[in-house]
Amino acid sequence: MRVFLHNKTHLHWPGGSCRTAIGTGGLIPASRKVEGDGATPIGSYAFRRVLYRKDRVVMPTTKLPCRAIQKDDGWCDAPNDLAYNRPVRLPYPASAEQLFRQDHLYDILVVLGHNDMPPVPGLGSAIFLHLARPDFTATRGCLALQETDLREILRQVDASSLLLLDQDAAAL
Repeated sequence: MRVFLHNKTHLHWPGGSCRTAIGTGGLIPASRKVEGDGATPIGSYAFRRVLYRKDRVVMPTTKLPCRAIQKDDGWCDAPNDLAYNRPVRLPYPASAEQLFRQDHLYDILVVLGHNDMPPVPGLGSAIFLHLARPDFTATRGCLALQETDLREILRQVDASSLLLLDQDAAAL
C-alpha cells in the first residue's frame, strides 16, 4: 500500500485520508536535510516498526513489528556518534531523544526508513509518524496525525508499504 502526502496538510491512502502536521521547516529534498533543521524530508519511506506506550494506549493492530516503549528508550540524534539515527538506552553519553515522553505525542510512534541504511551523519534522524497535538502545530521534522487516523493506517500497512512525501506524490 502507498500512503502519500497531499498539499502538505493531508495524507491519502486507498480508501482514506486524514489531516497531518509536518515539520516547522516545511518539506525539503532528503539530500538537503540537515540534523535539527525542523524540515520534513521528501522521499519514499518504508514503515519499519511501531512503538507504543502500553501504560496509555492499547497496542495498535498492525502487520508491522510492534513493541512497547520502555522508560529508558531513546533515539540518538548526535551526528558524530556511531549510534546516530538508531535506538539507544538512556542515559546515553551522546545526545539522544527520549521516547518515553510526558506528553502524548509518542504514545504511538512509527519508525520510518529515513537515513537508516546506513545512517549518514547529519542527514537527519528520528523521522517518525506520531500523534499530533490537538491544534496540529508543526513538528520538528516528523509527520503527526490523530490517533484514530494513525491506527487506521497501521491496520492496512505492511513491510512492503511506502510513505511517499512529495508535493506531487499523488502522481507517483
